[in-house]
Amino acid sequence: MRTKYEDLRVWVDAINLADVVYKTTRSFPRREDFGLTAQIRRSAVSIPANIAEGCGRYHTREFIQFLYVARGSLFELMTLLTLSLRSGYLPAENHEVLRKEAEGVLSRLSGLIRSMESRLS
Repeated sequence: MRTKYEDLRVWVDAINLADVVYKTTRSFPRREDFGLTAQIRRSAVSIPANIAEGCGRYHTREFIQFLYVARGSLFELMTLLTLSLRSGYLPAENHEVLRKEAEGVLSRLSGLIRSMESRLS
């Protein structure tokens, strides 16, 4: 049985981004397993998780709040990816691909937030 959040394009894109982040960070140094690698993975997973959790809430305002949390996690992820690039753990071409995917998720997430907020007006 599919639930409502699985039909959201932003959730699908966010879960795909998290999957790519997990695969990409496998090549990071082992010494970063409990540092940067873990933080990147947590922020990536937090995006679709918060979208899903927000869908499970009863009130629109609660859903919007979870969407904002997901948006914050997305900005965190983008920052950590830049740090990974600057640290030499993430090749520039991989960073560019992940950055573009993250920006796509941001665009759709921001659109969903605007749409949900307009329902409250």
